[in-house]
Amino acid sequence: MTDLVASMRLPRGELTIDVELVCKPGITCIMGPSGAGKSTILAVLAGLVSPTVGKIVLGDTTWLDREKNIEVPVHHRRLSYMFQNLALFPHMTARQNVEYGMHDIPREARTPKALELLAHVGVKHLAHRRPRTFSGGEAQRVALARAIARRPKLLLLDEPFSALDRELRSQLVTLVREFVAELQVPLVHVTHSLSEARTMADHVVVIDKGKLVRQGSAAEVLVDDVD
Repeated sequence: MTDLVASMRLPRGELTIDVELVCKPGITCIMGPSGAGKSTILAVLAGLVSPTVGKIVLGDTTWLDREKNIEVPVHHRRLSYMFQNLALFPHMTARQNVEYGMHDIPREARTPKALELLAHVGVKHLAHRRPRTFSGGEAQRVALARAIARRPKLLLLDEPFSALDRELRSQLVTLVREFVAELQVPLVHVTHSLSEARTMADHVVVIDKGKLVRQGSAAEVLVDDVD
């Protein structure tokens, strides 16, 4: 079992984020009001933002330890990050987007694997098309296939499904759960949606004003409206 153990403290404008997290394999949803610091927490985990004080350990690998002057750069952290805007490369086809980052896979195996993943998420027909021709749901599926392609040790999702209708969101949540079960890794997911958290989460963390105010199983935490 590969647990993510993280602590961080950093100022963000008038807000000071000061949290400690333990995320086990499975899905941890981070919830709380807008401006509470949820997305910043993901950015610190990814290595995009550097905390004043912090430590991030994934399994037996230390990505950050301020006291020991350890800070592994983002491109050396074995993780995938799905942003709200997806960040697909516009000049690449769906297949090329999925192949991007498959550094640990032999070159000759990358295209078959990319096509397999695109088929798994239901968009193999987009393999040779570019993102400008995708619908919102198609882009989400391609982005999800790309996130899984490198078999990351950690998955980070920052409200990537927020603009989708309920049926499509439900389909993608099911796919995410399948992938996490297969990979057996922690997934940290920022969401404002109670229904999404109830469907996805094994564990829920509630953040307010940069502080952790509640955590536990979805059944324990989502008894009240925390949106």
